[in-house]
Amino acid sequence: MGYAMSSLPKNLDLHLIRILYLLLVEKNVSRVALKLNQPQPSISASLRKLRELTGDPLLVRGARGMVPTQHGESLLKPAKRILDETENLFIKKTPFVPQEEARTFNIAAPDYLDTQFLPNVVCLLRRGSPMSRIVIHSLGPGIDYVRLLSDGDMDLVIANWEEPPEHLHMSKLFEDPIVCAMNANSPYARRTESDAMTVEDYLSLPHVAPSQLLPGYHGVVDAFLERQGLRRNVAVESAYFGLIPYMVTQSDLVLTTGRQFLRFHEKSLPLKTYTVPIKFPPLRFYQLWHERVHSAPEHKWLRDQVSAAAKALLPK
Repeated sequence: MGYAMSSLPKNLDLHLIRILYLLLVEKNVSRVALKLNQPQPSISASLRKLRELTGDPLLVRGARGMVPTQHGESLLKPAKRILDETENLFIKKTPFVPQEEARTFNIAAPDYLDTQFLPNVVCLLRRGSPMSRIVIHSLGPGIDYVRLLSDGDMDLVIANWEEPPEHLHMSKLFEDPIVCAMNANSPYARRTESDAMTVEDYLSLPHVAPSQLLPGYHGVVDAFLERQGLRRNVAVESAYFGLIPYMVTQSDLVLTTGRQFLRFHEKSLPLKTYTVPIKFPPLRFYQLWHERVHSAPEHKWLRDQVSAAAKALLPK
């Protein structure tokens, strides 16, 4: 960084840099105190000390709480770099022995995955590292998964992207061809063969679609249709994707999703699956992770288990 050790303040320590970083990220003294398991007055005292050292307020009141000053914002990346480099300095290069270790693995995923995929992941992790803890997080609006990965609050994110973020590591897990399904007892299903749906039928039938996963993101189906100058008739949007097949069986709605996802529900629900008359690209599912854990043995083991779970899915 180009600083001589003698030029650093004598009372600047690594813990203070960690507090600086968390304050700039969380923008809230109470949340930082909770994260570090310290009393709030202690964090407030550290903020005062940081203000004295930098000669800047660092955090000021905004319309919706505290916001970093321009100088405070400029300190975020250097503070993160110092913390990461310090962590790398003392990383143990010992092998990860999953049967003997107790780790917490945090995985974020949407609920429209193949119904067997996450159970397969849990099975492999429990079998391989029975003392470890697994936390599966939802992935929806307001979830800043890039920040969660970079901050170390998330180990892996699993989802489908047409173009995954370039600065994250990724590996492809599986593809799922897109089909559509409706109530097998509906008038349209009774009179129309599985391969006889027309483009006009598809666009005009009432559809049920998941709510936006991310603000401004329409999902791969509607984004593809929009690029073709087409629009389907979305009559219902639902934040609960797992309930949509049951909505379909009690209505005239059409669900467009991956073939793997529907295979499970076809066994127990009166669904009729159709070949979609529009050439959608398949859903492509990836696992994403950050550079900070790329070489860590326990994270490599985690990624291997997730890849193995994907390979164990039934052939399409």
